Amino acid sequence: MINNATLNRRQFLATLALAVAGPADAREPAASLATAPIAVGGDWGKSWPASALTVVQRMRDAALADVRLVSDQQPGRIQVNNHPSGPPHIWLHFDDEPVAEIGVDVGQQAWSQLAYQFGHELGHVLANSWKRDAKPALPCQWLEEALVETFALRGLEHLARTWEVNPPFAGDNAYGAAIAKYKDNQLRVYVGYAAAQGTLANPRVWFTEKRAILEATGGLSETCQSLIPFLLAELKPAIRVAEIGALNLWPKRSALPLGAYLNVWERRCIAAELDGHLPRRLRLLLLG
Repeated sequence: MINNATLNRRQFLATLALAVAGPADAREPAASLATAPIAVGGDWGKSWPASALTVVQRMRDAALADVRLVSDQQPGRIQVNNHPSGPPHIWLHFDDEPVAEIGVDVGQQAWSQLAYQFGHELGHVLANSWKRDAKPALPCQWLEEALVETFALRGLEHLARTWEVNPPFAGDNAYGAAIAKYKDNQLRVYVGYAAAQGTLANPRVWFTEKRAILEATGGLSETCQSLIPFLLAELKPAIRVAEIGALNLWPKRSALPLGAYLNVWERRCIAAELDGHLPRRLRLLLLG
């Protein structure tokens, strides 16, 4: 989820031609989402901030393992604040400080919940939706929400495996199974939505029927969630996750119609020396 912000952005490139070409796109960015310092704040109660920091660092490592970061729109630091109420979110600053500020709402030592919420918002940062110009826009915001939710589930899967082998807290190997169960329970809900809506059986028919709902709401609705089982299979390889980092690197961001959104996304992937598999696959399945 992204909180609204106003103020204009500097244009990333002057024209679409520049947006999809140029050798600088393929270079490693100076700042890195994988290495930016993380700090925690807010109310953690009896969940010690140091322990919470350890969990979010481990989740970042798991979610971004072997993922090449291609965007030059990466934060210099990450701030994670726990709030007593309200949904998880990215706070879009009105200033130009290069900080991705993530809000979570988790219980006492609820590490699976923390990793999950943080992972979703980290996905928005990977998708270049953390600066003040990243105000959510219809009609394609729903697709980013589905992608970053899938990114979070994939990250939990990797975190569960690494936790069992090398837990961040001594003697806590067994908690890896709890993380895996948390992820499986969440995915089971989405599989149920997909089955009920026929999403996997015929994605094009599903999208034709549900398009108006998806594009009008923009959020992570039950309709949107039904695409996640398909996306999770597509995002298994780390090179596919890297393609999320090429999202929204154009002035209109998610305000483009879906066909144009997928076309520009694919071009941005190719400019960054990525295959462009995800936008191409989604265009084929949803639009034909």
